[in-house]
Formats: sequence, C-alpha cells, structure tokens
Amino acid sequence: MSVRIDDPARLGESRLPDGRLLGWAEWGPPDGMPVLLCPGAATSRRLGFGTDVVDALGVRLVSVDRPGLGTSTPASGRTFADFVDDIRHLVELRGLGSPALIGNSQGAPFALACAAEGVAARLAIVSAADEVAAPEFAGALPAELRELVDKVARDPAGTEKFFAGFGAGAMWDMVMGGSPESDLAVYRGSEFESAYRRALNEGFAQGAAGYARDTVLAMGLWPFDLAKIAVPVDVWYGEQDISHSPDNGVTLAARIPGAVRRLVPEIGGAVLWTHAEPILRSLTGR
Repeated sequence: MSVRIDDPARLGESRLPDGRLLGWAEWGPPDGMPVLLCPGAATSRRLGFGTDVVDALGVRLVSVDRPGLGTSTPASGRTFADFVDDIRHLVELRGLGSPALIGNSQGAPFALACAAEGVAARLAIVSAADEVAAPEFAGALPAELRELVDKVARDPAGTEKFFAGFGAGAMWDMVMGGSPESDLAVYRGSEFESAYRRALNEGFAQGAAGYARDTVLAMGLWPFDLAKIAVPVDVWYGEQDISHSPDNGVTLAARIPGAVRRLVPEIGGAVLWTHAEPILRSLTGR
C-alpha cells in the first residue's frame, strides 16, 4: 500500500526558558487549526502523516522532537511533568493557542499526560502504547514483555541503560518483526520506508538516551490521572495490532471519561497513516 509522506513545509527549533531547544516540523497552512503530534518511538519530527490532506482540512500539523530525539536538547532524568511544561512553552512560543493533540504509539502517554494537565482542546491517541504496568494487565502480557515491565519497576536505571543500547537498525528490525502483513505493506512501500528510516536515523542522531528515557517512562506506572482528562478523546486501534495494547484499548478507553474507541478493520499499528484523514477530521469536526 502506497502512503504519501511529504517533507515538512517548515522546520525549526524553539528555545525554552532553561535554554534547551525543542525541535519541531510543520505541515499545512500557518494560520490553520493547530494539531500537535507526539510521534512514536525514536522517530523524529520529520515523520508526519496526512500531509496530502492538511491543506484541504485547514490543519496546521506540528510534530515535536521529545528531548534527546532529533534536534531537541537532551534532558537527563526528565519526567512526564517536564514534558508537559515543555509543551506549554512551545504552544506559547509557536502561537498554537489551544491545540488538538495526537499521540501515536510511544508518544501516546506523553499526549495523555498533556491532556490530563489541560494542555489540549481535543485528543486522539492512535495505536497507543498502553499502560502495560497497570495491575489490570498483570496476567495478560506475553512473558517477554512481562519480564521487561517487571525489570523497569525493579531497576529503572539499569533498564534505561539496556534500552540505550538500541539504534535505528534495531528499531526498524523490531517493528518489522512485530507487525502484521497489513502493516508491512505500508512500511515497506518505498516512499514510507525511506521516510521512516530517515526519521529513525534522526531520532537516534544524538544517541539512544532519549529513546531509552521515553521507554522507561512509558513502560512504568503512569504518574498522571486519566480520569482528569476533560476534553473529547478518540482512541484509535487497528484490529490486527497485537503489540501496543493487551486488549486493543478497551481498558484504556474505559479509564478516560467519555472516550470513544474506534477499532479499524484490516490494519494493525499503521492506522495513523492509512486512516489519516478520518483521524484528522475527528479532531477538526470537518
């Protein structure tokens, strides 16, 4: 399946009050409705989605490098709360008003943290990395994942060092090895593969510490209250996705007040790209 991936219309870095830089990329009209993307694991700001429809929908899509990824300054020991503060500053610096947020894969818990603290007008989480450390999933995880979750809880610093041994090639192999054929048809398309590999290379350009910190945060217990989210939330999963959530988001959606779960047939974790237009329309009301 061919998926169009356009280069960003605008690229830049914004300087935060503590002097760090936060990298961002934009697509769509500069005066469009702001939609801020928290990208998936280890991918840089450059890997957008729906770039062929943002102009028609009037969407200003903004993708952000988390600290240590892409061009964003590393921040050792950062927390979810730190990321929320970074996004508050970026929203002000970039004139984004009250943006809609999208969290994809490992970016989902970061977007959820922002929504729980009121930094979102609306939220879509797509192929979300679920809270696998939650007690509800204690008996539902594959043995290898259960072992990693326990290791994060027991020795977060040591597990972070383990994840810091990853690189772009290992991430590509892991994603390809854990994806159904429906996703591979997307990922192995020449245009998408080129864009995805470039985003991984940029994500690891400063080393793997940024990815490692993200992973330990995402795989531990989330220190924010999903019940505090007071904006409309859509929870998107592909029905063939077996890697992001033990129950394809059933439990996760039930924990978010008023959340609507949308299960997409005949696709797995690639739903962000195969269903970009309906995801963006759900955020814009168009």
